[in-house]
Amino acid sequence: QCSPWKDNACCTANTSSEAHKDHSYLYNFNWNHCGVMPPKCKRHFIQDTCLYECSPNLGPWIEQADSSWRRERILHVPLCKEDCEEWWEDCKDALTCKENWHKGWNWATGLNRCPWGYMCRPFSKVFPRPKDLCEKVWSNSFKYSPERRGSGRCIQMWFDPAQGNPNVAVAKYYAWRKRGSPAQVENVAPESDQAVRAVPWAVLVLLPLALVLLPRELGAGGSRGRGSL
Repeated sequence: QCSPWKDNACCTANTSSEAHKDHSYLYNFNWNHCGVMPPKCKRHFIQDTCLYECSPNLGPWIEQADSSWRRERILHVPLCKEDCEEWWEDCKDALTCKENWHKGWNWATGLNRCPWGYMCRPFSKVFPRPKDLCEKVWSNSFKYSPERRGSGRCIQMWFDPAQGNPNVAVAKYYAWRKRGSPAQVENVAPESDQAVRAVPWAVLVLLPLALVLLPRELGAGGSRGRGSL
């Protein structure tokens, strides 16, 4: 599930391999905390992990985090409408006991377990809408976007690498938007040559380098410890 980033990734092959395991050293996180998670649902969480660990295009959404277990995080990444809806559709019948998977687990055994008194329920009850799943499961790391794949305005959680990485243009668009005025940005089509020219040369050169050099909080085995609380 991490293959789209194989030509330009912020993760190692070992990280990619670990992302597919039920009990990985990445976060020591147990996907099966309410029984076995269906494969069609787990696929989306693996893709989510690959995006989080491997994508070089999340720079515009990296924020400083004042936390004992990480120094930075991603916040409000606009996830494409279809990605959220397919994620929710494939997981709606799976079971979980918590809305926010970032914190509040019982770690007494070394793996995350449901806190005392929390009942396992279908995703569709815990997350009534696709927006709820995308935005709440990782405490607003993602934002449900009304934009669709190919719009140049939202991040795809997975894509066909043979067709190129659509998230490159999206990252450039939002990087420029943070540096310039919204009015300037709205007049630029992100997929056009004009969009590339509109981004200052220094940004184009330094953005990939910055993404590699930005300090990434290391958890067990080199991960940022996404679910470590």
